[in-house]
Amino acid sequence: MAIQGIESVVQQLQMATLQASNKSTDAIAHADFAGQLKAALGKISETQNAARSQAQDFELGKAGVSLNDVMVDLQKSSISMQMGIQVRNKLVSAYQDIMNMTV
Repeated sequence: MAIQGIESVVQQLQMATLQASNKSTDAIAHADFAGQLKAALGKISETQNAARSQAQDFELGKAGVSLNDVMVDLQKSSISMQMGIQVRNKLVSAYQDIMNMTV
């Protein structure tokens, strides 16, 4: 399941790159890639904060917060973090491969 998530993120990044390549400057493409990456990291952070907040609400005994919702949100948060780490690892690996190429 994590592999499918990584492939989905890579596919989204490829689509963003294709859209950026239609523009005239490399600076715009770089900014678009950086923006997409920043948005993905923001989404991961948002998911974690929401799960943490819901878990805290459950611990405090607030009405309307059930244990199964808390557990599902915490699991979603964990999976999104793992996916982010795997995408980072793939990007670092690609960067290292490019740097090791002989010119």
